[in-house]
Amino acid sequence: MAAREGRRGRVLAMQALYEADTSRHLAEEALDRAMAEHPEPEPAAGLARRLVRGVLAHQEVIDGVIAEVAPRFPIDELAVVDRNILRIAIYEMRFGDETPVRVAINEAVELAKTYGGESSPRFVNGALGAVASRSTQL
Repeated sequence: MAAREGRRGRVLAMQALYEADTSRHLAEEALDRAMAEHPEPEPAAGLARRLVRGVLAHQEVIDGVIAEVAPRFPIDELAVVDRNILRIAIYEMRFGDETPVRVAINEAVELAKTYGGESSPRFVNGALGAVASRSTQL
C-alpha cells in the first residue's frame, strides 16, 4: 500500500472514531457515510475499515494502555482528536500485523500535526514512545 493510501485510511478512521466519540453515531456507519460521499481507493478504504473495527474490538484494552502511559490525562479528558489518534496507533502497534511500530508512531504524529492542537504532536509521540518501550520489555 502506498503511503498516501495509508495516510488517507488513517484519516478516515480517525474521522469516523471522532464522530462516534462526539455524537451518538456508530463509527462504522460514520465511516460508510464518509466513503459514500467521497469514495476512496480500496487500499485506503480497506485500511480505514480494519482500523475502525480493530479499535472498537479492542477499545477497552487500548484505553487501558493510554491510561498507563499518560496517567496525568484521564482518557475522557484528552482532546478527542488526540485520544483517537492514540487509539489507532496503539491498535496498529499492539494488535495489527501490517504496520511497523516506527511507521505507526510517525503516522500518528503526522495526524496530530495536521488535526491536533499545538502540543498534540509532542504528546502523541511521547505516549506512543512509552507504549513502544513497554512492548519491548514484555
